[in-house]
Amino acid sequence: MSSAHIVTTPLTTATALSSWRLDVPVLVVVAALGLGYWRCSRHGGVAVSRAASFSCGLALWAGARAGFLGVYADTLFWVRALQFTVLFFVVPFLLALGKPLTALRGALGETGKARFDAALSCAPARFLTYPLATAASVLVLPWVVYMTPLYPALLEHEIVDQAAQFVVVLVGFGYFYSRLQSDPTPKKYPQLITLLLTVAEVIGDGALGLVLALGDVLSPAHYAARSWGPSLRMDQTIGAGILWILGDVLGVPFIFAVMRSLRAEERHIEEQTDIALDQLEKAQFERGEPQTSSGLWWESDPQLRDRFRR
Repeated sequence: MSSAHIVTTPLTTATALSSWRLDVPVLVVVAALGLGYWRCSRHGGVAVSRAASFSCGLALWAGARAGFLGVYADTLFWVRALQFTVLFFVVPFLLALGKPLTALRGALGETGKARFDAALSCAPARFLTYPLATAASVLVLPWVVYMTPLYPALLEHEIVDQAAQFVVVLVGFGYFYSRLQSDPTPKKYPQLITLLLTVAEVIGDGALGLVLALGDVLSPAHYAARSWGPSLRMDQTIGAGILWILGDVLGVPFIFAVMRSLRAEERHIEEQTDIALDQLEKAQFERGEPQTSSGLWWESDPQLRDRFRR
């Protein structure tokens, strides 16, 4: 199907369930990723729930391109907005939850693991996973897609549409991978940074939604060929709401995952502090020294003592 094709059949529940198209590039990539992940995960290191999450992400990716979202993406603005939201937020999040790099590393031999770790610690990898870099990519990409000549090119050229959707999934995965930090990463950053960056991302989504809802209609000549459905203005307004509101709603599970990681970080710090205190008390006891604890646990921790010293 040409990317410029306008579907003449109105979108209803029945047509949504019965509309399918063959998207060979996506099916090939999804099948290759699924097969590779399955072979790697057999070596252990990935829980069944993680594998299920990765599989759901691949299935949703294929469905978003081969189902009604792919069939009507060039006909209705709001359908493409919904497809973009799924490919940019939901699919990458599920893929990142699947810990694919953990599965890959677990399938490598000792030499392969050493090379994997070396590649992960190189300067480009550290830059690409730096919090500000990943946050900037997530903030900028939607504006590039909708507010530049790229958008009409998506509607008119299938090859551009194909390339763009791979970039969207890749950028989304890079963000969730680097912020969830459940997979091996070049450097671990505090999850509090992610919470602060999320606020900026919500503001960015809202700004784009307002621009699309109140600004000029995008590609009016293309969408004017549709003889059914909402008006061009209403269609774009609905799509703007999807990009803004639904994007934020779909980010709630991510926030819960980050909060869970934040609590895990706090528990780890507490456990390490308790171990350090126990070792200090044991060493003092063995040397016959009196206990010098002031009752404030953090005063015995070198880092926290220096930070909060009065």
